Amino acid sequence: MPEWKHGNPANGPARAPVAIGGKLDADALIAAYRVGVFPWYSPGEKVKWWCPDPRFVLLPGELRLKDSLRKTMRKSGWEVTFDRDFETVMRRCGEISRPGQNGTWISEEMVAAYAELHRRGIAHSVEVRWQGELVGGLYGVALGRLFHGESMFHTRSDASKVGFATLVENLIRWGYVLIDCQVPTPHLASLGAFAIHRKNFLEIVHGERDQPPSPQAWIIPPPAAP
Repeated sequence: MPEWKHGNPANGPARAPVAIGGKLDADALIAAYRVGVFPWYSPGEKVKWWCPDPRFVLLPGELRLKDSLRKTMRKSGWEVTFDRDFETVMRRCGEISRPGQNGTWISEEMVAAYAELHRRGIAHSVEVRWQGELVGGLYGVALGRLFHGESMFHTRSDASKVGFATLVENLIRWGYVLIDCQVPTPHLASLGAFAIHRKNFLEIVHGERDQPPSPQAWIIPPPAAP
């Protein structure tokens, strides 16, 4: 794991990597998330470690759902599950074309590292199926009472929102206090995410990373979307 530039992620650049290099593996990922840092780089590059300022976050209890989405979620045909197909969800996230991106940052190296985190019970996936077909999902890292969202995908309208909303409902039940959305997107802003100063974000990370959530967290399968 490389040392962070300036000795502390809080002192690093706001819109550039706080460190470059090192090996991407499960232990490096744990060390990074514990100090509010995440990897983001293209295949073939050295690993780039980021801690942007400001940081985009969501308080679980402040999730905003439009009436139209609530109506969509009540339709029969949806099934939302956790941790049933982690690697497939991660790979599907890497296959989705996104505006302003040429290719994907989800390399085989990343898949292997996060899959090991999943085997350790630290990385988790949400699978969204419509009439039995996988049409959406997301994955992220859970440390303490924080959930660090990494990526999501959908091939059916609103599928990723259905999965995210179901996840948030369960995070509230399990005692999670913050969802790290990392960088701003209109999609997450529409659901209630907002920007905070990096210093404040890191204070939350340091205070919550070792606080246990409910013992039921990630054990009981979530209910199907209402």
